[in-house]
Amino acid sequence: MTFLYIYLFLGLLIIGTPIVFVMLLAPGLTLVFEDNLRFLNLLVQRLFAGMDSFPLMALPFFILAGELMTAGGVTSRIVRFAETFVAHRKAGLGQVSVSSSIMLAGGSGSAVADASALGGVMIPGMHQAGYTRSFSAAITAASAVLASIIPPSGLMILYAFIMNVSVAAMFAAAIIPGLMIGFGLMVVVAIVARFRTFPDPDARASWADSWEAGKSAFFPLLTPVILIGGIVGGVFTPTEGAAVAAFYAMLLGLFITREISLVQLFQVFQKAALKSAIILLLVGAAVSFASLVSLKRTPQLVSDLILNVTADPLLLFLLVVLLLLLIGTIMDAGPAILILAPILAPVMIGVGIHPIHFAVVMCVTLIIGLITPPLGLVLFVVSGISGERIERISWDLIPYFLFEVAVVVSLVLFPETVLWLPRALGYI
Repeated sequence: MTFLYIYLFLGLLIIGTPIVFVMLLAPGLTLVFEDNLRFLNLLVQRLFAGMDSFPLMALPFFILAGELMTAGGVTSRIVRFAETFVAHRKAGLGQVSVSSSIMLAGGSGSAVADASALGGVMIPGMHQAGYTRSFSAAITAASAVLASIIPPSGLMILYAFIMNVSVAAMFAAAIIPGLMIGFGLMVVVAIVARFRTFPDPDARASWADSWEAGKSAFFPLLTPVILIGGIVGGVFTPTEGAAVAAFYAMLLGLFITREISLVQLFQVFQKAALKSAIILLLVGAAVSFASLVSLKRTPQLVSDLILNVTADPLLLFLLVVLLLLLIGTIMDAGPAILILAPILAPVMIGVGIHPIHFAVVMCVTLIIGLITPPLGLVLFVVSGISGERIERISWDLIPYFLFEVAVVVSLVLFPETVLWLPRALGYI
């Protein structure tokens, strides 16, 4: 009966039960079947305790900041600025999509939000310029994952909360991997352009055009500078930084871009509140689920099982990455982190992997799952915007997906790519 809750979890998931109810019903029904009713109160207590956390307040504020930036027209200004630098290259608009994602990543914190905001601008524009819908959607999806890797990242805040590690250390550790993926994707686009026929690139922008685009994008591009600079400099905590980002995004929309009216502001707050409520309830349910995981000593059992396969830390790490890639095809990154981190992290730390190293690799690997069928949320977003079938988009995504997996493997093989910056800043 040790794994009864896992069987119930999988069964409820297969029949289509919403994930939040799966994480509440699986442990609850297990306790009822095992006649351990005295622990039901513990599940309820952990549900509310999971949502009652100061560090977790960063999530609603980052969600609000992303909604405000989308409504405030920040995306179009950043895209125009990126166009002046790379649109003249072969497959130039593909390069614009990637470079825009790198710049937008410092504000939204969500790959799905980035795919929606950037896709709404780039995909129709690229199709109009002569690019296929599938290529436009694929490069938008591949680069959108940067929003959940380059700080601030909502998924990394989730991991830090669940596993009690430093948010600032995770943010610092994710910067180099995020930039590796971002600039690497631009190289992959250039390579793909050698083997495919794309529309002729635009003429190189004049310095006057670049200056004008830079002026319009200046204040939006200050968002990551203020946020990362404030956190690294110790001016405010990551949670306070999220509030600062939301306030700054509101000022941008109301007074700089002037694309948000007071009526729209109310709608933005309403939308952000609804998204926040969904995520916080999910976090509370995951904490409740994790309490039964600990009660059943599942991490120790999984540890024994995995160590029977191999005791070599590097091989073990690579096997876990493979497992996470497979999990990412059938489960969203957020629930996967909430469910698997308490099980896998103790095992990896036990064999000598640094907690921050494993944390970042786990998050990046599951974030890549957002672009893999059949359950990649980003894939569904770009499919809806482009009107292209997921199968066609997935085919065009293959070189970008393989590159991102290669980056994850390099993070495993070379830990300093993750640990150097947080160590240099004194976080670890």
